[in-house]
Amino acid sequence: MNNKYICYCGLYCENCAVKVKIEPAAKILYEEMKKAGFEEIIQFIPNGDTFWPFLKGMVDPGVCVSCKEGSGNPGCAVRMCAKEKNVEICALCESYPCEKFEPFFEGYPMLKQDNLLLREKGMEAWGKLQDERRGRGFVNGEGDV
Repeated sequence: MNNKYICYCGLYCENCAVKVKIEPAAKILYEEMKKAGFEEIIQFIPNGDTFWPFLKGMVDPGVCVSCKEGSGNPGCAVRMCAKEKNVEICALCESYPCEKFEPFFEGYPMLKQDNLLLREKGMEAWGKLQDERRGRGFVNGEGDV
């Protein structure tokens, strides 16, 4: 588990659809287009001058990391609160769970249970779960936990 992908809310960004699906697809598209010679002709394609660097950026360095590392919505209420309270992960906050989490629990039903695991068993157990999920292609907010 890489700590830079841990969000304040308790989501692990390496299990996000962007990391699991979008970045690998962008890499394939970029490599196939490069093999086909698009790098040399991209400027002749409408908006190619902006598309090519965008696509390359999705591959290297990648789209994002976590909200703690600067990705995500800067106006996220959970993020702002955690920063204000100087809390590393909200599950460890004395006020958790608070009303700011209702939308998160709706979109990510496993989050409540994950944060409970973090509170009760610690970061090692939580990290092991995230790594296991990542190994089987799990995506936050989709399908089986």
